[in-house]
Amino acid sequence: MSMRRALAITRRLLAGFRHDKRTLGILFMVPLVMLGLFALLLRHDPTPVAVAVLNEDAGPLGRAIVEQLKASDHMAVTEPTADAARAQLEDGTLSARIRLPEDLSVTAAKTGAVKPDITLRGTDPSASAVVLQSIQQAILAALQAQARAGIGTLPTLEPQITYRYGGSSLDGLDLLGGPFVGLVVFFLVYIVTSISFLRERSLGTLERLMASPLRRGEIVVGYMLGFSAVAVVQSVEVLVFSLWVLHIYNAGSIALIFGIELLLALAAVNLGIFLSTFARSEFEAVQFIPAVIAPQMLLSGVIVPVASEPGWLQVVSNVLPLTYAVNGLRAVMLEGAGLGSNGVLLDVAVLAAFCVATILAAAATLRRTVA
Repeated sequence: MSMRRALAITRRLLAGFRHDKRTLGILFMVPLVMLGLFALLLRHDPTPVAVAVLNEDAGPLGRAIVEQLKASDHMAVTEPTADAARAQLEDGTLSARIRLPEDLSVTAAKTGAVKPDITLRGTDPSASAVVLQSIQQAILAALQAQARAGIGTLPTLEPQITYRYGGSSLDGLDLLGGPFVGLVVFFLVYIVTSISFLRERSLGTLERLMASPLRRGEIVVGYMLGFSAVAVVQSVEVLVFSLWVLHIYNAGSIALIFGIELLLALAAVNLGIFLSTFARSEFEAVQFIPAVIAPQMLLSGVIVPVASEPGWLQVVSNVLPLTYAVNGLRAVMLEGAGLGSNGVLLDVAVLAAFCVATILAAAATLRRTVA
């Protein structure tokens, strides 16, 4: 083996990288951006969880518990009306609602047990555990303070816990399952579409179509329908496997889940067609993954809730189509929300608008790239 000839190949390869600005950017800039986003998401100071307290107890114990809850660094405690607390728990503004019954102090003195009613929203198992632990610590601190003050012996804490959605059996897969159903479809459909469309250009098929009486919009829609037929089959497969094999928790309409999943697949198809017009090879088409797809996966709320991100990152997240797919799938699967829900309707509308926008963009750039 001749090392001179081997090194000649090495020099030719490195020279090619030196003149390929896009590849250099992918290799050296994108990792810094990705790691920076990870640091911002995971090292950002967590937002205190919102908890409502309904204090119906006129005794000293109820007031002491409220004071301890408000003193907690992990909770942002408010005292709304019962109706307002119920509405805020429904729309996700609250993570938990605590009701201190009117006989709390009397029952504690007679039976030696404190029984607050705690209602957890229940859509995030890890958040529910943190909220429940913080609440129990605050209540125990109040009970210990009362006992030290000589008001009575230290009673036991026996919270009555209920879940608005999900339940105690909800796990991490149930929380991430819905978004990952969308992510898998979005990612794979984008890959297949962008590479296949680019191959059509490389083989000259697209140029021949452009020379025919067909309009650009007709060509784009024709390709979109063809790729979408494959995406529909994949969407059905992913949904069936997720719900009936993995048994991911679902409280909503399967038809609505499939509808959101299908819209996300159509968005991936159109995005793949549009971005492939800026690539000259399959390698360049794949380069768009870390630049365009990966940031959406990080900022769409799958890893860290959008509400917990820094303010300027929330602005970015709220313009990404994948964010609305994640919100919609979680609302349907975890909360049983229907299309009539304002949140789900907005999510579906944004995904549909994104599909239309990418169809128009692909049609507008088609002639420039092939003619």
